[in-house]
Amino acid sequence: MALKASAVSVGDTRTEVLVEDLKRTQLVMYAGASGDYNPLHTDDLFTREVAGYPGVFAHGMLSMGITGRLLTDWVGDGRLTKYGVRFVNQVWPGDTLTGTAEITDIRTEDGQQLADFNVITVNQDDTPVITGTATARLDP
Repeated sequence: MALKASAVSVGDTRTEVLVEDLKRTQLVMYAGASGDYNPLHTDDLFTREVAGYPGVFAHGMLSMGITGRLLTDWVGDGRLTKYGVRFVNQVWPGDTLTGTAEITDIRTEDGQQLADFNVITVNQDDTPVITGTATARLDP
């Protein structure tokens, strides 16, 4: 179901727990789905001994996709026209991620009603892991 322009205002926010206790299995499943088998995300020994990290960590695009679900749950499938993020901290197995989206503008462009959003996803320590922006089409 698509979001209606009449149902939202600038400043409206939505917050959701996106994943609780991220599992290593989820990283491996994402590697299989995406074809990204970088050992930083799947091989603990390589990640510790070669790359110098404490262990494997999530793909940035997995974190982005998890965060994107917050937006599509709110505005509806197929409504995003723009979505971009910065990966500001790593996401580790065991992390719980909570995302918040805020409407920063509602506008008309080329005859379409659009909403602009700021997005932030934080871990269980309230440390940002994703920041970004999005735009979505609204129904009149």
